[in-house]
Amino acid sequence: MSFRALSAASRPFLLNTLKHTIKPQQPKIVSNMLFRNYTSAKVESYPGLGQPDLTKGPLYRWDTALPKLPVPTLQETCARYLRSVRPLLNDQQFAETTKAVEEFQKPGGVGEELQQRLLAKANDPKTVNWLEDWWNDLAYFGYRDPVVVYVSYFYAYKDDRLLKKNTARAAAIIQAAMDFRRQVVDETLAPEMAKKSPLDSSTYKYMFNACRYPAKPSDFELAFDPAQNNHIAVVRNNQFFVFDLVKNGKVLSTADIEVQLDRIIKAAGDHKEAPLGILTAENRDNWTEARKTLINAGSYNEELLRKIESSVFLLCLDETSPVTRDEVSRACWTGDGRNRFWDKSLQFIVFENGKAGFVGEHSTMDGTPTCRLNDYVCTALAKKKIDHGSSVPSGNLEEPQKLKFALNSEVHKAIETAEKNFDELVGKHALYVQNYEGYGKGLIKKFKCSPDAYVQMIIQLAYYKMHGVSRPTYESAQVRKFQHGRTETCRTVSIESVDWVKSMEDPHKSDEERSALFKKALDSHVSYMANAVEGKGCDRHLLGLQLVMKPGEQKPTMFAQEVFGRSKHWNLSTSQLSGEHFDGYGWGEVVPDGYGIAYMVNENNLSFNVAAMKEMRPDRMHHFLKEAATEMRQLFEKTLLEAPKSKL
Repeated sequence: MSFRALSAASRPFLLNTLKHTIKPQQPKIVSNMLFRNYTSAKVESYPGLGQPDLTKGPLYRWDTALPKLPVPTLQETCARYLRSVRPLLNDQQFAETTKAVEEFQKPGGVGEELQQRLLAKANDPKTVNWLEDWWNDLAYFGYRDPVVVYVSYFYAYKDDRLLKKNTARAAAIIQAAMDFRRQVVDETLAPEMAKKSPLDSSTYKYMFNACRYPAKPSDFELAFDPAQNNHIAVVRNNQFFVFDLVKNGKVLSTADIEVQLDRIIKAAGDHKEAPLGILTAENRDNWTEARKTLINAGSYNEELLRKIESSVFLLCLDETSPVTRDEVSRACWTGDGRNRFWDKSLQFIVFENGKAGFVGEHSTMDGTPTCRLNDYVCTALAKKKIDHGSSVPSGNLEEPQKLKFALNSEVHKAIETAEKNFDELVGKHALYVQNYEGYGKGLIKKFKCSPDAYVQMIIQLAYYKMHGVSRPTYESAQVRKFQHGRTETCRTVSIESVDWVKSMEDPHKSDEERSALFKKALDSHVSYMANAVEGKGCDRHLLGLQLVMKPGEQKPTMFAQEVFGRSKHWNLSTSQLSGEHFDGYGWGEVVPDGYGIAYMVNENNLSFNVAAMKEMRPDRMHHFLKEAATEMRQLFEKTLLEAPKSKL
């Protein structure tokens, strides 16, 4: 899923000022990907899809056969919008909003004109996905705040009891990731599926050998030829090294990779050099200028940067040893910011004590592909499915190359500024992991509830307990059943959810009344999500209608109303991913008075990662999530569990 919610409050300059001057940047491939001929391969068939491209492997052959992202009708989007804002408004406010919406969608009105413009864009044969360029630019490439905290996301791994040594675990992770990469590069990896139908795989092209590139007014992505770039970048004590992972056409053995990593640790020593990587944690405009300064400081600096950018991925060998879930998650999410290169699509992190995790750059990939990668790495290693090669090092490896950047006073000043800004930003944040072991999806299914919708209601109840009100909530809905599809918003707060959370805090309501209201809230959420994954939420459509307006045109009253922006002010930004070998995952809040809540629904436990500004007291949200989950179990064991059948 995507963890990035486009907040109206945090993007006004993009929507109102730059939309007519920015030319959205498509990711750029520096060299062509490897080409294979698959015309003789046996091909599956899927009802409702077009013809597959038989020149491509299983991973990509269905991408052009998928339907295009639809444009919902004006009427259904307006109806869905009105329903979503109803719980945020009193009767008078809702009447005013209804009037503005009816004016907007009336026959011959401005809404119809904007709808026709959007349909013209969507139906253009040259358009693959009408939202793609806009979304990539507004949510990612044109967004100028730092990627770390606001865009990057992380996965924390469970411990590997057999791999306590840091370089041994890192080498094993690299070997497993390279096995996954092989399947991506030769396109033999099966596409992800939803309801027995393939999902769009186009973003896999930007998984390996890829890097975000800073530019004004909008960044872009660089993807490099995997056939020509088989080197890994490693950072230790802020020092960057590279070495080739492939020799004579074969991936190095895990033992040889471990030898190379041990050499890097020895070469880096205990001395920390100037943290060049911290520049990538800066505001994007600042980093754009700092990159130019860095390149001008030394004749080889650009070439050295390209070594990092074109690498298969980055391995961060941290010298710290986090222990608790909170510590490991915080170290994966931000660390101290220095021993990273935040623009890399993939960064695997291994700590001194053997704990490990991952941090991803979000601009071209949502969470599901990288979740798949990380789950593959952890599961394949746990089940001993990876060929590690000879356990005896070969003894004839070239030494890893240290990237020796030339730094002048201007670069050092930029680094000092970046360190100050990073420490100040990260210091305002807190993160807590709630590993709730009271129950999981096993019991939730016995309640005959959707596990995802159920956990969304836990979050709603926890927020209401803490703040005494329900506020706009974003849940990511995947729309990868469409060509180049990414996400739509599922608006969790509904009339029904508000009625239910109020009943839970009302001592005069009976358990039966609370359960009945809960079922209505659950049904409402499941219905909205079902529409959202079909590309029929209201947020992306309304964004498109805004963006087809021409300079100088008067903004419709509907768009100018306070609730139009407030309903997209995501006080709760939420998403679910699950991995048997993950001990947490998460990201930051998208508005200053909000929370980023990532959750996993496992068979016998629920995991919540709560990140927010310290002033929002995420520690208390952590507490109320546990309290809400416990109260719901106590209630539904009485009202929703079927009585055991008599054995007589």
